[in-house]
Amino acid sequence: MLTKLLPLTEAAAEETPSPLMPHTAEIIFGFVFLILLAFAFSKFVSPKFEKAYADRTAAIEGGMNEAKRAQAEAKAALDKYNAQLAEARQEAAKIREDAREQGALIIAEMREQANTEAERIVTHARTQIDAERAQAVASLRSEVGTMATTLAGRIVGESLEDEARQRRTVERFLADLESSESARQAVGTDG
Repeated sequence: MLTKLLPLTEAAAEETPSPLMPHTAEIIFGFVFLILLAFAFSKFVSPKFEKAYADRTAAIEGGMNEAKRAQAEAKAALDKYNAQLAEARQEAAKIREDAREQGALIIAEMREQANTEAERIVTHARTQIDAERAQAVASLRSEVGTMATTLAGRIVGESLEDEARQRRTVERFLADLESSESARQAVGTDG
């Protein structure tokens, strides 16, 4: 019975497909389908992937180039700003120095004007004092002369009404008075 079963199994095995081995028609159909799928993929899908990849690469490179350009522009702007800032600082320093020099010139000019004005005031005051002194001396001479003549006339007992005599007497009296005053001043400055 076993022998009978075996030939049947072999014959049935030849007719029934193996679970590991598919039919030849399925293999051919699968292979043709795979080729058609690969062709469709390479014709329609792959170019779109390539285009998307190229676009993305171009966008990235464009972005990098744009970033480099923007960075170069920013660096140029920073350099320009720094140059302008340095120039402004130099100009400010120059303006400060010019202002100091002008201030010093103005101060020197004002001092010179003040000194000139002070000298003018002092000269005017001395002139005025000298004029007042001369006026006071003349007035004193006149009064002292009159008083001296009157006094001398009383002492001497004669009238000194003669004008020439009166002048000589007054002149002699004032000369004596000035010489005694000069002697006193000379003694005062020596001591």
